[in-house]
Amino acid sequence: MAGTHDEGSGVVRPPVRFTPMEVPKASDVLANELRERILDGELSEGTALPPERELVAQTRMSRATVREALRILQIQGLVQIKAGRAGGTFVQRPGRDSVAKSVSLLIRGQQFRLAALLETRQAIEPFCARLAARNRTESDLARLDEANEALADQSANLARFLQANVDWHVAVAIASHNELLAGMMTALSRAIYTSTENERFVDDKVRHETLRAHLSISEAIRAQDPDAAVRRMERHVSAYAKAVLEVEERIEISVPDTE
Repeated sequence: MAGTHDEGSGVVRPPVRFTPMEVPKASDVLANELRERILDGELSEGTALPPERELVAQTRMSRATVREALRILQIQGLVQIKAGRAGGTFVQRPGRDSVAKSVSLLIRGQQFRLAALLETRQAIEPFCARLAARNRTESDLARLDEANEALADQSANLARFLQANVDWHVAVAIASHNELLAGMMTALSRAIYTSTENERFVDDKVRHETLRAHLSISEAIRAQDPDAAVRRMERHVSAYAKAVLEVEERIEISVPDTE
């Protein structure tokens, strides 16, 4: 395209060009503002947001835009929408479940190898055990005991045994009182459940050895002995990983939807 000619100076000027611009959706703009105010602490947990009609009036956005923005925040776990006379939209802070959902989506989306899952578990779970031995409370111990009792039930089918196994490992992470680690272990444990749902692997010997290891680690956590908790957890997850990879033929893992 030819440029324009400036008759006064005789200079040919290049044409003015613009590149395509992406304008954010109004609902994204509103969601971003509310998200920042929640994460910055300006809107504390439990705060009730204005009713939908009032938000429409205050923001001068359409009702559909306001609803979409709140739906975005609900999916992200930043607000809770309750129906009924005492209902409304209430601020909530991201917690363990939010972390677990994010990690689960990453595992599902990237289709990680089973070996990668087990390596990650070996890296973080002994540290969870160390923190649990330092920080555990009586309610944490009760949660561990409940999971171990379920593991000891010889009449339990495979699904119940695997769920009890998941419950115990998550209970250790919760006892660490580190929300990020607890969220990661919740997601990893769900993946472990699906990848070891195999009668050829989970036989009577595996059940017995799993329970024995859990009881030993639980004892160290109860005694508030971090070093023993780490050593025993390292042995347990290493032996478990080795046994799984010897039997499990699948290379990739999947995680059930957490919704």
